[in-house]
Amino acid sequence: MKLNQAFLLHNTGDGESILVPTGATGFSGVVRGNRTLGAVLELLKEETSQTKLVAAMKARFDAPEGAIEKDVAKVLAELRKIGALDEEELL
Repeated sequence: MKLNQAFLLHNTGDGESILVPTGATGFSGVVRGNRTLGAVLELLKEETSQTKLVAAMKARFDAPEGAIEKDVAKVLAELRKIGALDEEELL
């Protein structure tokens, strides 16, 4: 999976991340989040998996693995809802 190129990521520099759709998406709005969301979105610029995201977040943040797994799953679910993820279909 990876971030859909029709979404632009902007980090404000004060710990806030903003995800903005271009005209090529069905989502109209702005997604705002903290540095955790920003870290996940940065990792999604390249092809990755949920397992790799959890491992990278675990290395970056001092939090229980279960909490990190839950947070990553929640972010991915929300990104799927708005069409912000490109995912290959499994056959």
